[in-house]
Amino acid sequence: MINEIINMNGYGVYVWSAFSFTLVCFTSLYLVIKAQYIKERNKFILKFGSLDSKQVEAAKTQKINIEILSSGQII
Repeated sequence: MINEIINMNGYGVYVWSAFSFTLVCFTSLYLVIKAQYIKERNKFILKFGSLDSKQVEAAKTQKINIEILSSGQII
């Protein structure tokens, strides 16, 4: 039974190689995007992480920041 699933009437080599290629591509894409996200997040925190309370209140009143903060994401 397991041999039939792996072999797939002679097409198993093509199916499993395509499946593994897709899995490798998606995994590498995920890892690259995750690394870029962490890099950009760290740059953001470095630049804007040390705002005082006056700067925070001023930023909360700006229209673009209100739209960003209303998306529900925690910065």
